[in-house]
Amino acid sequence: MSNRMNELERKLKDAQLKAERLFPEAKERGLLCAGQTERALNTKMYELADELFGIHKYWHKRIVRAGVNTLAPYDENPPDLLIKDDDIMFPDFGPVFEDWEADLGRTFVLGYNPDKQRLGRDIISAGNRGDYLRAHPGITGAALYQYSVELAQRYGWEFGGTIAGHIIGNFPHKEILGSEIEHYVHPDNHVPMNTPDKFGHQRHWIYELHFVDRKAGTGAFYEQLATID
Repeated sequence: MSNRMNELERKLKDAQLKAERLFPEAKERGLLCAGQTERALNTKMYELADELFGIHKYWHKRIVRAGVNTLAPYDENPPDLLIKDDDIMFPDFGPVFEDWEADLGRTFVLGYNPDKQRLGRDIISAGNRGDYLRAHPGITGAALYQYSVELAQRYGWEFGGTIAGHIIGNFPHKEILGSEIEHYVHPDNHVPMNTPDKFGHQRHWIYELHFVDRKAGTGAFYEQLATID
């Protein structure tokens, strides 16, 4: 592996590891609780990231979704909801650490509703299968998306995302590399995911899962770096 790739992977992994500290710290401090709006929790998470890492820059909009809003895919902007005692909820943050992007989403279940608890467990179990991409590096974005849809079905849920992941890298990767469909785990992306970028460099991927139960009005989300151990 070239020195450049060693450095790239080290920086992306370091950014991911820092991001992974954010949600457990928020839980430990009691921030992930009912009785506040999604927007209020979003602000608290932003302030916590500032306190922990001095982070003010995010490469995509920060999301906190609870209740029926957990059905909404990323591109939607549902109305701000009050988080309730028995809600399922998830934050999705994309902090930038020293010009390197991270992206992390996790689901938290408030209360003891058995169906929501199962959904929360299933999304973690399925998310931990992100090593599927490492085991099949030549898979196309379309094939990985279909795998993700079938994975949701095997757990008894519907896949709610319009994508199942995307590339990540040096900020701002969208301006550096573009926003073409080949950079997304999307049903129309038939390019092998291990195809180098336009500069001839290896691309690194975020894998994301969105499982939903439309009848119950609940969804769960899991997202993290999938191409670096």
